[in-house]
Amino acid sequence: MKAEQKKLHIAILGSTGSIGTQALDVVSHNRDLFEIEVLTAQNNADLLISQAIEFQPNAVVIANELLYEKVSTALANQPIKVYTGNEAIADVVQMESIHTVLTAMVGYSGLLPTIKAIEAGKNIALANKETLVVAGDIITALAKEKGVSLYPVDSEHSAIFQCLVGESQNPIEKIILTASGGPFRGKKREELLQATAKQALKHPNWDMGAKITIDSASLMNKGFEVIEAKWLFGLEASQIEVVVHPQSIIHSLVQFQDSSIKAQLGLPDMRLPIQYALTYPYRLPAEFPRFNFLNYPQLTFEQPDLETFNNLNLAYKAMEKGGNAACVLNAANEIVVAAFLKDEIGFLQMSDIIATSLEKVAYISKPSLQDYIETDKEARRTTHELIINN
Repeated sequence: MKAEQKKLHIAILGSTGSIGTQALDVVSHNRDLFEIEVLTAQNNADLLISQAIEFQPNAVVIANELLYEKVSTALANQPIKVYTGNEAIADVVQMESIHTVLTAMVGYSGLLPTIKAIEAGKNIALANKETLVVAGDIITALAKEKGVSLYPVDSEHSAIFQCLVGESQNPIEKIILTASGGPFRGKKREELLQATAKQALKHPNWDMGAKITIDSASLMNKGFEVIEAKWLFGLEASQIEVVVHPQSIIHSLVQFQDSSIKAQLGLPDMRLPIQYALTYPYRLPAEFPRFNFLNYPQLTFEQPDLETFNNLNLAYKAMEKGGNAACVLNAANEIVVAAFLKDEIGFLQMSDIIATSLEKVAYISKPSLQDYIETDKEARRTTHELIINN
């Protein structure tokens, strides 16, 4: 970024999570370029308080209303406004002083704040893939209407985005999203019958929150990324391929109509795509670890096992069906992952229950935002019942 440019004023939704904390690490190393306007958290009041004291935002929001008094008391002597509740998050993103909103909230909860931020003309650094999974048609149309940019933060979509710089005149033939395969790569169904949450949370390459780590183990995260890529880059299902790449060095690839393929490589470090989303089109000097080919003499690739990991297959089907199908997929997945983390269902049962929910919840071909809201409620209710009766 150029020295004469004004500071970028940022709101970070989900500042206490994995993406949020790494974003603040990027900010802390570039204090002359960034100003934190808003920080939000769901339950981690202690970390939110310490972040607020360090970064001195204009406002903070603790979504859990039971924790409001704790946060407001701790920040009583600070020049920081304190709000509570999910509605407050959707309100604060509209503050006039904010330029870019980094959406790092987990799951469906990121949808309404993202819509409100776009309506207010804020650029979006998108780490909440579920927003596009649930309502990609509404989000992309609204962003276009408001002249707002969507900058992908997921490492795979950031890689595609970086590969497309300078290629605006060249149609994409296909993209290839890479997947690490997660902790259960190579396992067959019979081996996963007794798989535990503790085992699923041991990701080989990335340090992420519990929800996204389970999604990575089940390949639902990759399924969500396929749907997200459709909306971000205007693609058809046939143009999106998934390849398992255990080393997580090639973050994704783009193939053009002349057969050329461009790839973005680097060590697994989410600070790079976060920083790029916040500073595009500039690349800032950074002390991130450097990739050395000699340390990785072999980069390997495999086909994903759709029989064992059916979630990826379900995501493709939901994307091809369109309408509110992906909204059902997301809601059902959030419920089964929570149940799996509590040892209420088995690892393989998650995709079986999701598949049943997709069949049971009413299909709407051209949903409105209200339809998506009602679909989310119905899918969660249906999935809860399936778990109880399982």
